[in-house]
Amino acid sequence: MDKGFNEDGYYKIVDRKKDMAIVSGFNVYPTEVENVIAELPDIVEAAVIGVPDAKTGEAIKAFCVRTGTSLNGSDVQDYCRENLAKYKVPKQVEFVDELPKSTVGKILRRELRKL
Repeated sequence: MDKGFNEDGYYKIVDRKKDMAIVSGFNVYPTEVENVIAELPDIVEAAVIGVPDAKTGEAIKAFCVRTGTSLNGSDVQDYCRENLAKYKVPKQVEFVDELPKSTVGKILRRELRKL
């Protein structure tokens, strides 16, 4: 039997099953939030995931690569509040040196979920 099949003969999806987050019943697409964050001058790149939240089901968490250290999480959230609906604003912002990527340069959100 092929390695991709489980014991019942079906494939198991292990990645990209759900990039979209559902916050208080609203769909939040990561690309929309990432594009807004990327507009900030000190942001090199950003990636967004949904994380469990007791109140809203999921919350938005942003991982950002920045130039310098003057930009902080509150700055990112404030900018998002000005340019996005309230439920799309990241509750958490984490700055990282680099985002995990595949060999072809695609951001690996599954790796971000482990951080």
